[in-house]
Amino acid sequence: MSLTLINCNRAKADRAFEERPVSKFSEEQQDSLIDKYLKNGARQEDPYSQEWQKEINKGLEVDSTIAYFWQQKAMPLFKQGKYEIGMPFIDKAVKYNPERWQNYRAFIKCIFSKQYKDAIADFKDYREKYGYGFVMDHSYNFYIGLSYLQLNEFEKAEKIFEKDYQRTLNDDGEGWLHHLDLFYYGISKYELKKYKEALELFDQALEIYQQFSDVQYYKAKILYKLGRPQEANKIYREAKRNADKGFTINEDNIVYERYPYQVRWP
Repeated sequence: MSLTLINCNRAKADRAFEERPVSKFSEEQQDSLIDKYLKNGARQEDPYSQEWQKEINKGLEVDSTIAYFWQQKAMPLFKQGKYEIGMPFIDKAVKYNPERWQNYRAFIKCIFSKQYKDAIADFKDYREKYGYGFVMDHSYNFYIGLSYLQLNEFEKAEKIFEKDYQRTLNDDGEGWLHHLDLFYYGISKYELKKYKEALELFDQALEIYQQFSDVQYYKAKILYKLGRPQEANKIYREAKRNADKGFTINEDNIVYERYPYQVRWP
């Protein structure tokens, strides 16, 4: 990258910072506004109601720079699948407090609105500005890898899952590996037809979450492909029993969205 381009990008970033409106209220006063219009206002209403939105709007009329108000307007809309309405609100939250809300917006784009290219761009930009981190219990690389899977860019997904896998082992140890990270890392191997490597990752996930039906389902598929039908049939039956008992992906947001590669059982 040329020095001219670097300076141009830096100038744009500086202008964006300068153009960000500054509240006339102190941080303590803003906290009081949040208590008044959110804690004692909107949260007395059904979050999916018009009344919720109206109470937050009252707060925004007083101070439109409070990013948390915008995020709280967006949140129930995303949970209702009203992405097109909710996204401008979360964009406002990012405008007024990017360090707090840009990674959340990227998560929303990945898991809720399925804007995978935008999610990747948002996470990469955030990571460049603020460093490596986590949102909703998973790393930024996890969601980038998940987005690559959904774009059928399996080699890119594999590489980024591998990077996070090694980072966890090196920094925290094997005990910190997450069953969902292992599942999707295994899925990237499965899509690349690296079946034995995928099986190893699936078995690691099952050591952590023994009834994980989605892992068992894909493990059964691989066993069929490897010419081991008896093992495959046994694992498949176990997967179906566990799925019927509700042992599937156990993320908090699973009540709102089906996750990538989550099995749709007949």
